[in-house]
Parts: sequence; structure tokens; C-alpha cells
Amino acid sequence: MDPSSVITQVNREEEASRAAAERGSSPSLSTKKPRSGGLFSSLFCCLCRDQPQPPPVNNNAPLLVEENGTVSKVKPLLPPVKSKDSGKICVVIDLDETLVHSSFKVYVLKRPHVDEFLKRMGELFECVLFTASLAKYADPVSDLLDKWGAFRCRLFRESCVFHRGNYVKDLSRLGRDLNKVIIVDNSPASYVFHPDNAVPVASWFDDMSDTELLDLIPFFERLSKVDSVYTVLKHQGTAS
Repeated sequence: MDPSSVITQVNREEEASRAAAERGSSPSLSTKKPRSGGLFSSLFCCLCRDQPQPPPVNNNAPLLVEENGTVSKVKPLLPPVKSKDSGKICVVIDLDETLVHSSFKVYVLKRPHVDEFLKRMGELFECVLFTASLAKYADPVSDLLDKWGAFRCRLFRESCVFHRGNYVKDLSRLGRDLNKVIIVDNSPASYVFHPDNAVPVASWFDDMSDTELLDLIPFFERLSKVDSVYTVLKHQGTAS
């Protein structure tokens, strides 16, 4: 199928789906751009003191705590690490307004220097595409975008957590140690559960003089060598 026709058809479905989500949420929130959100502050508030404490959380096997206090393991979103990526940091990369801009009409624009960025990221890290978009749109776009097979895995809207009107990317469900996980995203709402793992980027639409992805490459080259991403990202900016 012609990628343009796929993108056109799915963009219409995407627009309708986003409109439906917005109708069911607060008018002050959107599905992509909000800048506020909680951090599961009330997750354990209903548990009684005399109930047994849940076992320690293992990042490789996240736990789901039910309202009655029952604890169960959640299957990780990612498969086991491949041998070639053993020891590498896992970098989760957003699609829309981070790598490309999609028009609801016909076209998808590539952000300047996205080719150099993805090629180098695929060499340094275990890269995962994680988008709140529908797979029927994002998959064909990713096929055209990722010429080097940088993305080891692709995650779509169904892998997000719908929280307070936003599609949130819960990094604890990946099946990777959080001190070896980074998310690159233009929307703080997407990583509201794990802000200390984020490398924020500016939203991109059509500025063909933009150099942000190119400028980030030296920073990521240095970051790829650390034992814990928190030593660089926590309480710090991303300036080189």
C-alpha cells in the first residue's frame, strides 16, 4: 500500500480518536501537550497498616497493586535484551513533534538531521520507538524513517497508560533497570511518572533550520558511557 494513502487514512482515524479522548477529559488537558500530572501519589493510600507489605519492585518485573492490596507481576513491554545490546542504555524515543511532524492532510515532515541522529543512536544504545499514536499510522512512518534499523522495538498507544487525560509512557513497564533508561520526548506529560529519566526536546513542526537533534549527538555519545543515567540527568539540564 502507498505510504501516503496509509498516512492519510490513519491520520483521519487519529484525529477522530484524539477528539473523542479530549471530550472525555478536562478541557484544560490535551492528549499530548499538558505540562501537569501526578506521580501515583495516592496509590497506596487505601492499604491498611496491618496488611502485608508488597515485595520490593524489580524493574525487570513490574508489580501491579490492585485496590484490595493484591500484588501481581506485569509482563514487560519489551522482550529480553539482545546480546548485541547487553550492557547498553535503553533509549525510548518519541515520534510526533520529536522526530517528525504529521499533517492531518497528507504529508509527514522529517525533522532536520533526524537521519544522523537515528543512525548514531542505533550504534550507541538499545533504541525503542514509543509513541502515543496508533500503530496503523506510526508503523509505516517508522518503516520509511528508520533506514538503519535503529529501533529494536516499537511501542504504540496501547502500551501507554491513560492517566488524567494523557497517554503516559510508563518506563517501569519496559522490563529494563530504570537507571539504564532514557526517554527523549517533546511532551513532559508523556514522562510524568519518570521525569528524572527524560531528555526533553523542543516540539518541532516545520522549522527547517532546526539543529536540536544534531546538537544532542555529542551529549548522547558521552551519556552512553555512564553506569547510571541519573548521575547526568537528575537535577541537571542537558547542556553539553
